[in-house]
Amino acid sequence: MVTKFIYFILLFIFLFSYGCVASEGFYSFTNVNSSASGIELPEHPSFNGGASSTNSDCNYGVPEKSRTHSIAQDHENKEAVKFQLRHRSAGQRIEAKDSVFKDLSRIHTLHRRIVEKKNQNTISRLAKNTEKHVAPAPAPAPAPVALQESYELSGKLMATLESGVSLGSGEYFMDVFVGTPPKHFSLILDTGSDLNWIQCVPCYDCFEQNGPHYDPKDSSSFRNISCHDPKCQLVTSPEHQQPCKSENQTCPYYYWYGDSSNTTGDFALETFTVNLTTPSGSEFRKVENVMFGCGHWNRGLFHGAAGLLGLGRGPLSFASQLQSLYGHSFSYCLVDRNSNSSVSSKLIFGEDKDLLKHPQLNFTSLVGGSKENSVETFYYVQIKSVIVGGEVLNIPEETWNLSSEGVGGTIIDSGTTLSYFAEPAYEIIKEAFVNKVKGYPAVHDFPILNPCYNVSGAKNVELPSFGIVFGDGAVWNFPVENYFIKLEPEDIVCLAILGTPRSALSIIGNYQQQNFHILYDTKRSRLGYAPTRCADA
Repeated sequence: MVTKFIYFILLFIFLFSYGCVASEGFYSFTNVNSSASGIELPEHPSFNGGASSTNSDCNYGVPEKSRTHSIAQDHENKEAVKFQLRHRSAGQRIEAKDSVFKDLSRIHTLHRRIVEKKNQNTISRLAKNTEKHVAPAPAPAPAPVALQESYELSGKLMATLESGVSLGSGEYFMDVFVGTPPKHFSLILDTGSDLNWIQCVPCYDCFEQNGPHYDPKDSSSFRNISCHDPKCQLVTSPEHQQPCKSENQTCPYYYWYGDSSNTTGDFALETFTVNLTTPSGSEFRKVENVMFGCGHWNRGLFHGAAGLLGLGRGPLSFASQLQSLYGHSFSYCLVDRNSNSSVSSKLIFGEDKDLLKHPQLNFTSLVGGSKENSVETFYYVQIKSVIVGGEVLNIPEETWNLSSEGVGGTIIDSGTTLSYFAEPAYEIIKEAFVNKVKGYPAVHDFPILNPCYNVSGAKNVELPSFGIVFGDGAVWNFPVENYFIKLEPEDIVCLAILGTPRSALSIIGNYQQQNFHILYDTKRSRLGYAPTRCADA
């Protein structure tokens, strides 16, 4: 039975969270109540219904002929866009190896993007140094304008954000309505990428999703972006792209996430519809001219989603495209994965007055490499040290540094499930827990997560506290359920943190972000975090 849990260990990561009480460098599991077996949970119908799976046997090559400290002062005149976040209960099995491999593939992708950016900048500098006469640089593509400045909105825009547990995923999903007339699609929320995209008819090679694919022929507001349009410079073209020969030739794009995840199609404009709530009630409002990818060839472990909604720092992200109306900040509160399907919380674009009044709201600075070499997509924070059980660990400071070439550093990422720390930080953190956990027998049959302990018979399980100290002095203390998981009914607890190779990225994933209201303020270049019962927010 224990061996079987090796393959399902992340299921418990996704399904169980517990109350905790702080006490002198330790946290306690208390009053754990769960009727779930840990393997099977009751079914819960999704918006569109139907089962989800992934298709990993497709050939995704594209034929050449088809290559077509107060934020209020900054935003006093801007309304907030508020999205409801709703948890979806689980209804199918999840294998640990799929989730871990997806995390590791994502980490590889993030690191590869940084290396490629570094190489591109190096080549560019060498070319400039060897040229006798450097031609003037082309004018940058204009900032995307997804919304009209004069378009006045009042109230808050609402949508749902759900846990992907029922779809075998560690991500969170946001419900959006696309096209005219609007049709519902569920997109993965991702702060580690920029491009918004949806599986699109004709879908030549696509993974299975819940509900039908988006069909641009059914929408009167769909418009292709021409390959001559400056906006086309914002996306990467497929390798074998045909030259832009005619005025009406579409702008092709290619975007990749990992060895098995990518999307290729046409770059286009569309209307996104969201639910606007006002003091007098609720109504739907349109957000026009949103740049997105109409994906005809799509591959990867997207677990039933229709596509992806990017919230990164680059100009293509949904957050960036909303800045003209709602300013340079957004926030979300991720409900814990043990919540029932009726639970809702929120995603907000713009100022959240309630969050700014939170007595435990803390800020740390967002950092980056040099302006020339930084990777604009990611939200970097500077870790100084880690505290386990009240003790500051002796981790070399250079472990956390982001170099001027964009190597290393720590990002906060909604698209990675667990947290991953670069070596030697991970081994030092793990060793600290091994040394400080007393009174519980170690369990060595769980090779994915380590250390693990048998806590059967203990009414209140006391485990060492865990916190991160940032370079500017801010401290982020986590509740025990955000870094330890408890497996039922075997009464096994495991550290829910893994490692990455030396000099690689460190990542604070969405599991550690549960029940914190997270604020991304790019104008002031800071990250806010406040402990919150997201189910009640």
